[in-house]
Amino acid sequence: MTTRLQPGDAAPDFTLPTDDGGQVTLSDLRGRRVIVYFYPAAMTPGCTKQACDFSDSIDRLKAEGFEVLGISPDAPEKLARFRERDGLTITLLSDPEKEVLTAYGAFGEKKLYGKVVEGVIRSTFVIDPEGKVELAQYNVKATGHVAKLRRDLKLDAA
Repeated sequence: MTTRLQPGDAAPDFTLPTDDGGQVTLSDLRGRRVIVYFYPAAMTPGCTKQACDFSDSIDRLKAEGFEVLGISPDAPEKLARFRERDGLTITLLSDPEKEVLTAYGAFGEKKLYGKVVEGVIRSTFVIDPEGKVELAQYNVKATGHVAKLRRDLKLDAA
């Protein structure tokens, strides 16, 4: 059984390579709120929709104090092609060993077309400025996810 993170848990720290040859360490982003989302595979329909949705919303999210990190098991080279093909503006990170995915409970058994398989569980986490999990969402839908996340975080409240 995969361990699932809960609000209040310390967010597992990580350092992962980016699609452009750099690297990102979560703890370096302390003092800011960070949205970390895990997706199964670059350049697939649902993952493209979700990445484009985050990219389309990145300016508003940054203005509200958020960084956005998208993590998949894809190699940095594939992530670079994904960024180029779809004009993505979010930070894409590579976790080919699935260590970070596993630490967040975003890799394990899931149902796919009625069968139980092992794979990436589409998940989103909001990490607070102190490095604690503020929000943990598992089995999220790719379509409409950013709008739902904004509602859940009460970012669109008048």
